[in-house]
Amino acid sequence: MATVSLKAVDRVEILSVMDNSIDVLMGNTPVAKRHKRGSNAHARPQLRAEHGVSMLVTTYSGGTKDSFLFDTGVTVDGVLHNMDVLDIKGNELHAVVLSHGHTDHTRGLLGFIKRYGRPRVPIVLHPDAYLKRKNVQGDGHESEHIPPSKKDLEGEDVQIIEERGPTMLIGGSALVTGQIPRTTPFEKGSPNQVALIDGQWQPDPWIHDDQAIVINVKDKGLVVLTGCGHAGVVNTLKYARDMTGVNQIHAVIGGFHLTGPIFEPIIQPTVQALKQFNPSVIVPQHCTGWKATHLIAREFPDAFTPNSVGTTMVIGA
Repeated sequence: MATVSLKAVDRVEILSVMDNSIDVLMGNTPVAKRHKRGSNAHARPQLRAEHGVSMLVTTYSGGTKDSFLFDTGVTVDGVLHNMDVLDIKGNELHAVVLSHGHTDHTRGLLGFIKRYGRPRVPIVLHPDAYLKRKNVQGDGHESEHIPPSKKDLEGEDVQIIEERGPTMLIGGSALVTGQIPRTTPFEKGSPNQVALIDGQWQPDPWIHDDQAIVINVKDKGLVVLTGCGHAGVVNTLKYARDMTGVNQIHAVIGGFHLTGPIFEPIIQPTVQALKQFNPSVIVPQHCTGWKATHLIAREFPDAFTPNSVGTTMVIGA
């Protein structure tokens, strides 16, 4: 396949604005810089954790600094609250990128737009992110995903960038992968998911709107960010290398979707496949799950870094 020209940056910082867990007592590591708590920490608003994801991605290159938000969490106000605690100014962002249309990654967009819709901050997403979806369990229990509404977004007059293919941000320094090919035999998507397509509920296991962020850091290699990794973390890393022509995966950060009875059987092959990429930094978040996270910690003792809301992963000079 033809490669894209991804400019290398001097440094990238990935601030965890929202994740499933928080531990305010975690210590710093060479990569992870934990949120500092002042002497009056308990008198101030506290960071929240929820079943959702949001990352502030900031690149530094040649004295230039640019930031964008990757996903917006599961509640309308959760990410906004944490942005306030972390002193993040939403109207200074380059863009908001949605990894896919599931509620735990998009619901905070409502609150964000109400506050920051003007001046216009572009929203980058795959067109399938608008699909209404639900999971149907074997016992018949259903759980619905509430997607972003295109009509509501257009009504707020925000700039929408819909792409099935790749999108470049920050002057070619950050790549949104677009739709990721599914080539790994054991990464088979979500078999219990259906979507409302052409007025009928139809099987939708592949979640084609799932996309990742790829950044090339000088003298390090690729930093790959996933929201849930529904495309499969192995598929995602393969595609990142193929698209950019850069072989070294330096860091992989985000949700790997390896929790629950459907996905736990692929934990072992996933971890074994990750060894072939030999990442220097691996930060499982959100839907990776307890079992997979512990195995990753054992199999990657030097690369594994636990996350906490408010932590900034710093990669590069």
